[in-house]
Amino acid sequence: MSKRSEKAEARRGGSKAGARERILGSAEQLFAELGYEGASVRRIALGADVPIALVNYHFGNKEGLYRAIFELRTPTIVDQRIAGLELAATESDLDRRLELTVKALIIPMFRLRGTERHSWFVRILAREVTDPNANARGIVAEFFDPVAKRFLEELRACLPHAAETDLHWGYHAMLGVMVFIVGDTGRIARLSGGACDPDNHEDAAAHVVSLLVAALKHGGLATRSPEARSAPS
Repeated sequence: MSKRSEKAEARRGGSKAGARERILGSAEQLFAELGYEGASVRRIALGADVPIALVNYHFGNKEGLYRAIFELRTPTIVDQRIAGLELAATESDLDRRLELTVKALIIPMFRLRGTERHSWFVRILAREVTDPNANARGIVAEFFDPVAKRFLEELRACLPHAAETDLHWGYHAMLGVMVFIVGDTGRIARLSGGACDPDNHEDAAAHVVSLLVAALKHGGLATRSPEARSAPS
C-alpha cells in the first residue's frame, strides 16, 4: 500500500471512529431528554450528522446503542462504589462504617452529575430505573445488581440487628433519594430559593449522606434488638 493509500485509509478509520463518538453523544443527550421510547434512531442520526445505516452498522439497533452508553459509563460508577465499599469494610467502628457505605453509594452519582460532560447519563439512569420496560431490557440487572448485592452485604455488617426486609427497604430508599436528586431539573433550587443546589455535588452529598445515615441508624426496626423485633406489639 502506498503512503497516499495509507493516509486515505487512516482518514476513513478516523472518520468512522469520529462518527461512532458523535452517535453516542447524540444518543446520550436525546435518551436523557426524551427517554428510550421517545428518542428515535432517525433523530439520533440527525443529531450526529450521520446516515441511519451507520447507527445500525456500529450498534445493531436502538437497544444496542442504548446499551453501549451503559457499557461506556457504568464501569466508572461501579469501580468507585466497589472502592468505597472496600474502604468501608476496613472500618471497625460500625457507625463510621455505615457512613462510608452510604458515601460509597451516593457520591459517585452525585459527582457524575457535577461533571457536565457526563450529566446526560445521570438523567438516563434516573429514567431507566423508573421505566416500566426496564426489566425487559435487563440493563439495571446486568450492570448494577451485582454491586447492589455487595451493598446489602455491607449493610448487614453495619446493622447486625436489622431485619432483612429493613435492609432491602433501606437500600431502595437510598436509591430513590439518590435518583430523585441527581435527576432534578431545578425544582430543589427553586423551592429552596437557591440554598440547595444538586449541581454543587459535594455540598449536596454531605447533606444527603448525613440524612440517610440517620434514617438507617434510627428508623424502624434497625435499632431494635432481635428480641424486641420478635415480641408481639
